[in-house]
Amino acid sequence: MKPTLRAKLLQALAPWRNAPAWQIAFSGGLDSTVLLHLLASLANTETLPPLSAVHVHHGLQAAADLWPEHCQSVCDNLGVPLRVMRVQVQLGASLERAARDARYQAFAEVIGAGDMLLTAQHRDDQAETLLFRLLRGAGVRGLAAMPVQRPLAGGYLVRPLLDVSRAELEAYAEAHQLKWIEDPSNADSRFSRNYLRHRVLPVLTERWPQASANLARTAEHLSEAQGLLDELARMDLQAAHPASPFPWLQLPSLQLTSLRELSDARQRNALRHWLTPLTRLPDSDHWASWYSLRDAKGDAQPRWRLADGELLRCGERVWWLPAAWSELFHATVSWPSAQNPLELPGNGRLEFIGKAPEGLLEIRYRQGGEIIEVPGRGRRDLKRLLNEYGVPGFVRGRLPLLFQDGQLLAVPTLAGLWPNPARDWQLHWMPQICDQGLS
Repeated sequence: MKPTLRAKLLQALAPWRNAPAWQIAFSGGLDSTVLLHLLASLANTETLPPLSAVHVHHGLQAAADLWPEHCQSVCDNLGVPLRVMRVQVQLGASLERAARDARYQAFAEVIGAGDMLLTAQHRDDQAETLLFRLLRGAGVRGLAAMPVQRPLAGGYLVRPLLDVSRAELEAYAEAHQLKWIEDPSNADSRFSRNYLRHRVLPVLTERWPQASANLARTAEHLSEAQGLLDELARMDLQAAHPASPFPWLQLPSLQLTSLRELSDARQRNALRHWLTPLTRLPDSDHWASWYSLRDAKGDAQPRWRLADGELLRCGERVWWLPAAWSELFHATVSWPSAQNPLELPGNGRLEFIGKAPEGLLEIRYRQGGEIIEVPGRGRRDLKRLLNEYGVPGFVRGRLPLLFQDGQLLAVPTLAGLWPNPARDWQLHWMPQICDQGLS
């Protein structure tokens, strides 16, 4: 016996029955109207988390100004609280993508810790997504299409209808005499997804009636394949994560020697996994920059610039530098009250461990020619010391140097690289992006 739509939904949502709250992304269209009606009905017979709905108003067409009122009426009739959020869409090359980005940013603002945002994408949407990404030349991760769940802000986004066809939703809506919004833009075949929905999939379905179901099944297979690739990446990255020679530098890094032992395909797989939480990934044509960085001479410092930062090689280690680390520092900052921490604009915070030295103190940045007193070694050129201890070049311009009366007293990140002077204090630096300080 074929399970009912209610049974399918309950089964799909079973892992999240104990969530603090369920919020429904409610556009007012057919799909989200059916999802909202199903959940409101189930709440009368099942013990569910508190339900609420969120409607995002993009303001991209005049007709949309009436939609919040319709959504409010539907929610009032079902006894579900509604929150309407108005967003500004940043127009660019893809209006679809810009609207989606604005929508999910709004959703992220309302999701509490552990909450679920339930969206109404269904099996036909999954088939369209797979086709769309296939035509764009996506890899396995992209062809896995929409996951059933993914993290969103402090909670999760869940798509409980991915195993349900559009026809099933239409039948439910007609049986319960539901009213919904018809978005005029959904008929505009200038948008890629609409073109696939109205011009491509009907032709495929005419020849292969199970086309949408089979495409969605393929996306499931590719999702499983991506899971295996992720497992392999974690294994390869574990070998490339030996202890950093600079534990005080809290930036992501990998050992190049371990990566070189892998095939090119495994290197790319491991790096994609490592870079995913850090930046938007490059397309296939840009991976030549990785090989240039990997194969450069040992004394070179090649860079691979990516969307949100860059990879930089120092010796046999590859470092990730966020975009903020490209900033250069030149200004002198006075430290009138050394008993209190000093906030460095764009460069974290400095504080003294122990009794701070008396007198007027200043923080400067490297200009060249600095000399520092090293216990047991006398006066030493700072540049030579940095070279001697292999301090990565990208750090040197951010080092906050402590001066008093024109004399360089301390360089925080170098404490521990040579014996501490006979002082009752240490200079401690907590860079802006780090969880732990440098001392």
